[in-house]
Amino acid sequence: MKPFKIPYGRQEIDEQDLAAVANVLKSDWLTQGPVVPEFEEAIAKRCNVNYSVAMSNATAALHLSCLALEVGPGDLVWTSPISFVASANCALYCGAEIDFVDVELVTGNLCTKALQEKLLEAKKKNKLPKVIIPVHFAGQSCDMARIAELAAEFNFKIIEDASHAIGGSYEGRAIGSCLYSDITIFSFHPVKIITSGEGGVATTNRPEVAKRLKMLRSHGITSDPDDLTEPSHGPWYYQQQILGFNYRLTDIHAALGLSQLSKLDRFVENRNALAKRYDKIFLTAKNIKPLTINDMCRSSYHLYVVRLLNVEIGIRKKCIEFLRSNGIAAHLHYIPIYLQPFYKKFGFKAGYCPIAELYYSQALTLPMYPSLTYSQQDEVSKKLELFLIANT
Repeated sequence: MKPFKIPYGRQEIDEQDLAAVANVLKSDWLTQGPVVPEFEEAIAKRCNVNYSVAMSNATAALHLSCLALEVGPGDLVWTSPISFVASANCALYCGAEIDFVDVELVTGNLCTKALQEKLLEAKKKNKLPKVIIPVHFAGQSCDMARIAELAAEFNFKIIEDASHAIGGSYEGRAIGSCLYSDITIFSFHPVKIITSGEGGVATTNRPEVAKRLKMLRSHGITSDPDDLTEPSHGPWYYQQQILGFNYRLTDIHAALGLSQLSKLDRFVENRNALAKRYDKIFLTAKNIKPLTINDMCRSSYHLYVVRLLNVEIGIRKKCIEFLRSNGIAAHLHYIPIYLQPFYKKFGFKAGYCPIAELYYSQALTLPMYPSLTYSQQDEVSKKLELFLIANT
């Protein structure tokens, strides 16, 4: 497929990254070596959190985080419908049931008022969730302090899906500190803030959770003498104590991630500068409304999303096609998860989360990545405004 002249997102790889990967390729360890722990330690330090556990991707990290919190058959997990399907699939992998909480129209994030109302109804029916997975959509944190208050009142655990949000902050603290949650998840897919090619990390302040995550990512195996159920047979000895998976991150991927992490501040600064410039460009546009950033947050701007107001869905579709025909990879994040054919099998129907569906009818994702130039940004905005003037 021919690449777009201006993609909606892209990685930025330099000579430092190439050298970091090459050094591992020349070393004795391509996997299960020293670079993964170095990467984990760097993430933990960056987020001011006690533990960081690297995995093959963020989906794996979500799956194992549910298992680490003992999610299983008969349990309920709630998440946002405006996310990639992995945010919900992780509960189903564990045999649990999934449900959705509506979002705020102006941010795309889980709505705490809707969450409180849903919790009150669930309590009456004795159907409270075991875990809630708020999604930090586009790079902005949900209102975690309020969600944590509700967690204390209704006795649920919290997994922050911060796949979009490394480098962002909430109340002046780095996202990933787990001040208001049990676990936080990051993604290092190439279109995210930093990349390890593929990869993900779970951060936590709970030692027992970190220990369980490490076992689960590597077949449920341990060779730690303190954890063995009988004396070691020798230096080769290991035990499988739980049913785990092969979700390890390689040293090759970790080396790229570690190198990229050193550039995180610059990447986030560039994204914020571009977002501020988009905001200024669209300030007087009557049909274009950027998502709102709350004062308590600093977004990492994985995505730059606008809502097209008073624009029919058919026109929005033509707008995306027009931009793409001009080499601009306009996109849409996301289709409400429960509207996917797979999820309709569980009885979900249109109208279940009306604000999420209204958001979906208006949303448009514009190109956003650190190396996006101002001239490219001007081209994006001018083409978008040109189309809307001619078609609305």
